[in-house]
Amino acid sequence: MKIIKPRLTFWQIFNMNVGFLGIQFSFGLQQTAVNPIFSFLGANHEDLPILNIAGPVTGLIVQPIIGAISDKTWSPRWGRRKPFFLIGALLGSLCLFAFPFSPALWFAVGLLWILDVGNNMAMEPYRAFVGDKLNDKQMSFGYQMQSLFVGAGIVLANASIFLFQDWFGGAETVTEAADSIPRWLYYSFFIGAILSVTTILWSVLRTPEIPPSYEEMEEMKIHNAKPLKDRIRAPFMEIVEAIKDMPNFMWKLSGVYLFQWYALFVYWQFIAPLFRESMNFDQSEALSQAAKMNTTYNVTTMVIALALVPLAVRYGGKKVYTASLFLTAIAMLSIPYIHDPLLVLFPMVLFGIGWAAMMGIPYSMVSKIVPQERRGVYMGILNMMIVIPMGIQTLSFGPIVKNLLGNSAINAILFGGVFFVISGLLALRLKEPKSSEGEDAPMPMGGGH
Repeated sequence: MKIIKPRLTFWQIFNMNVGFLGIQFSFGLQQTAVNPIFSFLGANHEDLPILNIAGPVTGLIVQPIIGAISDKTWSPRWGRRKPFFLIGALLGSLCLFAFPFSPALWFAVGLLWILDVGNNMAMEPYRAFVGDKLNDKQMSFGYQMQSLFVGAGIVLANASIFLFQDWFGGAETVTEAADSIPRWLYYSFFIGAILSVTTILWSVLRTPEIPPSYEEMEEMKIHNAKPLKDRIRAPFMEIVEAIKDMPNFMWKLSGVYLFQWYALFVYWQFIAPLFRESMNFDQSEALSQAAKMNTTYNVTTMVIALALVPLAVRYGGKKVYTASLFLTAIAMLSIPYIHDPLLVLFPMVLFGIGWAAMMGIPYSMVSKIVPQERRGVYMGILNMMIVIPMGIQTLSFGPIVKNLLGNSAINAILFGGVFFVISGLLALRLKEPKSSEGEDAPMPMGGGH
């Protein structure tokens, strides 16, 4: 029997998504600050891709497994998804606090592995949690609200980096070694550690979960009555079965994601090194400029995220998503040719429009076509489509940038731009799924949480 989901108010959907602020603050630090920290601790350009292997590996393993487990979980007190993203947030918070104290490269890389486990444990159940709560008519709005908080979290992370560098960086230039982690960077990680837990708690305490249907409860009882070894095997078998039954739309989307996420990982790894080449900045200046770039595109994401909902309704999610990929390609292909620190921020408006669409529209389209009882595992599989390209990038791009691209960060960013063009062309092949409940309607502005 299908669960009838009530229509939620604007503020209920808002409160439900607040936790993404903390998760994405952590992700923003990973985007902008972690690779420069690796460089401060002695990593070379060609080392950066492989040092980021933690994200793809943990995402590939943790997210689909946690998704499958959460599908079969229910506690009247704690809910279905909440325990997983709360534990993940606590683990991530501890790692963020310890990260700037890394005494050596190996220590920082190890912390990144643990941080990624925590973030992935939080991320997948959270995405499924949003899908669990919303009916099809409000699904696009819910995931674009999620995009707004994704942008807000990364904006705060990057703004903290360049503001703290401006406020406190000058006093350290005389006393701090050029190859040590600057003291001003510590503060951003401390703020991230606090936000990781507090924002998740906000959503956990203010958003009740919908109890499973009678049929789902009976299935869970059967599952929990099985021997331990069968319960351990169950998530892996569920993933295999879900992949076999996966809609054709998701197979086509995986081709788009291959080039899209490969290119995004190239951008995050090489945007700071780019400014050392294109503008002759030192490491601290390059990190600050990269933070300004990422802040610009995430501010754009915040502004544009909810505006994409009526555009997707009018023109279709596929058209808006495809256009966003080409806009991101234009941004990446133009950045290396702009040598003014202010003017180079303008392409990031296009990048931000693309990021807003990437973080909302595909999840909305997939959520409408997968069954409720397997939403967790399918959100995990969707994340596998993200981390597999990232894994390929971390293993392949080091040799590519060293042997084919002249060990140049400029050429690396251009390479990423070409991959975005390819992803846009592949997105033209998508056939947008239709919702059985109609399209998104305007949001009510009533109170509640």
